[in-house]
Amino acid sequence: MHQDPQRPRPDDQPYQSHPPYRPYRPDDDPDDPPYRDAAYVPPHIPGPPGGPVSHRPARRSRRMLWTGAAMAFVLVLGGGGFAAWKLDWFSGNGSSVSFGKTPPSADAGAARGNPGQAPASPPAPTGDPDVQQATGPSSEFKQTTKLDDGTIIAKTRLKGAKSGFEGDVWVWTPKEYGDPKYAKSGFPVLIALPGGNGFPNNYWADRSLGLQKAISEGVKAGTSLPFIVIMPVLNPDAKYYYDGSDIPGKPKMGTWISEDVPDFTRANFRTYKSRDGWAFMGSSSGAFVGMKQVLQHPDKFKAVIASGGEIVPDSPFWKGHQAEMDANNPEKLAQKLIDAGGPEVYINFQIGTKESGKERMTQFRQKYAKGPVKMTIRDIQNGEHNGWHYVRGMKEGSLEWVSKVLKGPKPDAG
Repeated sequence: MHQDPQRPRPDDQPYQSHPPYRPYRPDDDPDDPPYRDAAYVPPHIPGPPGGPVSHRPARRSRRMLWTGAAMAFVLVLGGGGFAAWKLDWFSGNGSSVSFGKTPPSADAGAARGNPGQAPASPPAPTGDPDVQQATGPSSEFKQTTKLDDGTIIAKTRLKGAKSGFEGDVWVWTPKEYGDPKYAKSGFPVLIALPGGNGFPNNYWADRSLGLQKAISEGVKAGTSLPFIVIMPVLNPDAKYYYDGSDIPGKPKMGTWISEDVPDFTRANFRTYKSRDGWAFMGSSSGAFVGMKQVLQHPDKFKAVIASGGEIVPDSPFWKGHQAEMDANNPEKLAQKLIDAGGPEVYINFQIGTKESGKERMTQFRQKYAKGPVKMTIRDIQNGEHNGWHYVRGMKEGSLEWVSKVLKGPKPDAG
């Protein structure tokens, strides 16, 4: 009998559908399969959304290599605009990035000499008391990708003050963030969590998935808020899953996601003090973590776009820690929130019609979509378990859905 996938394989990619993967059971040993590293699978080369996925060949002939080099040479010398367009993706990669425009001050030079110092003299906030200017200390960002509209995805290294975990974080701001009209306004934050092991990279920082472009296009169409997108690593290593939780004796990944990443965001960007400007999105294991965080911390986060059908915790490290596992179980967290009568949270499931998992979502909604727990399920027609199709679902309605439950920036009336 076919078994629905609960966690993707360690070789999961954003464009790869997942094989069956059973959930953790209390008598499992973390060093037994399927939690031990899977056998190496050649990386995949993504094709266009909905198109075929091919394996990278293990070896290439010398003739093929020379042919490829010749084609690249022709493109660079004779391809004109095409070559320039492609090369522009990487223009400036590795260079320092400063997000937003802070007016210069007398001690600006000292701030540049000490990257840990907060920027001086930020613009006065608008009349909205919920707006919070960047608090500092500022982080050092390096460009990793440049998008067609000139916006930048950049990376920094974050040492979590509360979790003690140190990992990479990628960030992107929309064009509106650097617009002087919005210099005094806060911006909503979307924390994007990947599937798979979520380490050492976060695949939402890959421009090929189109997340940032979808947001920019939605802003122009009036269907999306201009989100700041924060993309942290999800796990501390590439071997096990930690369910975005503080599992006893393990790195505190729950605190990393719920405390350190938001604190880092507030230090570097203009945001909102209240939960009305904070949401998650995620796929597969990242969907589980995002939903769990919203249900676990409804005072901090308001909404989540959860793609791929993850519902319950299943890290092998929960063995012997049933009480802690229950405290990180969305089913129990949802019931606790219902019993408390609020605050309201919003969960938007996305599921492709060509993947399994909808039955779990439907059962979860039937049981827990009541009182303060607001829940919807969006079907992605012909969608599979991959990031491209989840972004398509966001463009088709989920971005507009989350934009309606969060607050957005207001331009300066002056």
